[in-house]
Amino acid sequence: MKHPLLLAATLAAAASLAACSDLPGRKAAETDAQPDVAFERYKSRFIDSLWYYNPEWASGAGYHRYDSLLVVPNEGRRRTEAKALRRRATELATFKPEELSVNNQTDWRLMQNYVRSSGFYADTLRDWQWNPANYNLGASVGEILNGRYWPLDRRLRAISLKISRAADYYAAAEQNISTPTKEHTELAILQNQGGLEVFGKALEDSVARSGLSAREKEDFANRLATTRLSIEDYLRFLKTEVLPAGKFRSFRLGQDLFARKFSYDIQSTYSAGQVYEKALTHKQELLRDMKTRATRLYPKYFPGQPLPADSLATVQQVIGKLSEKHATPAGFVQAVKDQMPTLVKWVDDHKLLTQDPSKPLVVRETPLYMRGSGAGASISAPGPYDKAANTYYNVEPLTGQPDAQAQSYLREYNQYTLQILNIHEAIPGHYTQLVYANRSPSLIKSIFGNGAMVEGWAVYAERMMLESGYGGNTDEMWLMWDKWNMRVTLNAILDHEVHVKNASEAATVAMLRRDGFQEEAEARNKWRRATLSQVQLSSYFTGYTEIYDLRQELKKEQGQGFDLKSFHEQFLSFGSAPVRYIRTMMLKKG
Repeated sequence: MKHPLLLAATLAAAASLAACSDLPGRKAAETDAQPDVAFERYKSRFIDSLWYYNPEWASGAGYHRYDSLLVVPNEGRRRTEAKALRRRATELATFKPEELSVNNQTDWRLMQNYVRSSGFYADTLRDWQWNPANYNLGASVGEILNGRYWPLDRRLRAISLKISRAADYYAAAEQNISTPTKEHTELAILQNQGGLEVFGKALEDSVARSGLSAREKEDFANRLATTRLSIEDYLRFLKTEVLPAGKFRSFRLGQDLFARKFSYDIQSTYSAGQVYEKALTHKQELLRDMKTRATRLYPKYFPGQPLPADSLATVQQVIGKLSEKHATPAGFVQAVKDQMPTLVKWVDDHKLLTQDPSKPLVVRETPLYMRGSGAGASISAPGPYDKAANTYYNVEPLTGQPDAQAQSYLREYNQYTLQILNIHEAIPGHYTQLVYANRSPSLIKSIFGNGAMVEGWAVYAERMMLESGYGGNTDEMWLMWDKWNMRVTLNAILDHEVHVKNASEAATVAMLRRDGFQEEAEARNKWRRATLSQVQLSSYFTGYTEIYDLRQELKKEQGQGFDLKSFHEQFLSFGSAPVRYIRTMMLKKG
């Protein structure tokens, strides 16, 4: 007999699927309705189906009806999902975008992009085959356990049902793996070892203090033991069969796959090649500004010393001197926490946008199952269905790192750049933008959040804060922002050169250290990110460029009537849609 929660989810899913599958039967009734009315109805059914097929994504968005379901990623499941995607494509084709409102035209294009990109990922990119890090139960269970949307007992019952299929899940994962990349195999080992921590004492203690019945606790304990064994077996498979065999594919995508993935993931008005060329040009602009500012600062920090003949050496020496001021390894996470009130006050005092103090931001140490990807700081935000939940600012602690590595990291995130990092990740960057995104009346725009817009806004926020006077308009702050923005620019360059032009680790690290003035630890970390991700590193520069260009276009068009706060709030009101579509909606064109 099925557990009531699972039965309810199954019935709801069946109803959702039926609703999505019977569009031809509804067509006659809906043709008399306005196109937007019909499309709004269809969007609801589309989303219902989306969550049924993607329960972990649903949980991340704050939709918890399917928390107890675990997708076993086998061939049968892939065939089922492919059939559903074909059905969605057919249904979307019954709507003519030009007959919809500008808002709904954007939603239609986002839905179409999802359907097409999902097919690309499954059939062409096939990362389910070569990325063992795709498989990690610790991440999804950890998010449910740490949630506050349901009472503990209900969350534990959902977890118990989810992990009841852990053995099937990891067996399918092993079956899927074929000629993986070495880099993703090593990441899978690291993250699943961290994931084991999720199924340890904290979860056992939660079960012990819960109101579950004795039978439920016994079932949970058995499933927990099986899950740990399944993860350990997967780790053993990766360590003793996959790694020693040495049959790896390259992590590099090549020009065609990189360009196609860029098109689906970024959804920019620019192609991958155009962004690369823009980044090369911007790199030279930044270098010129850095040389000018460093030349002015040199006598202040090196009194009585002659200016180096090499202008790059001047920049390097000034940045090196400024980088000496930083937090201690033990105090790094606390230094991040301490700056949050200052950023909140600055945004309020300078009327840059309206903030919502009711949405909590919690700075925490990055959970173990999230570490190792190369991102030292990140945001875990609640989805549009779970708006009252905490937003977590994850900061990877430096305790336990070798002293030389920790010191290199701290020089990179010194007293200047740590402030810029906090603007980017928290206020008014990712945290603020995602609070606004959850208010968007369009669930589609929130669900299909565009990474280039999200990252682009955070990069834009850094420059916008300094333009408002944050940091005192000093050459020191602007020089370090130049260095920081150079990192974004070089991200796009190295992303393209690593995956398309086969740049080596040595050449990449040398470029980051020479042109980006980066510390050794930061440069090595960025190389690692380039080997583990594709296109994502291009998203920052692409989104930032498009947002800044839009602002300048509107300033020119509106003249004295342009209001920065109004621009920010209108821009953010459209959720996390691609900038190209936000531009259309703000200009009310097309």
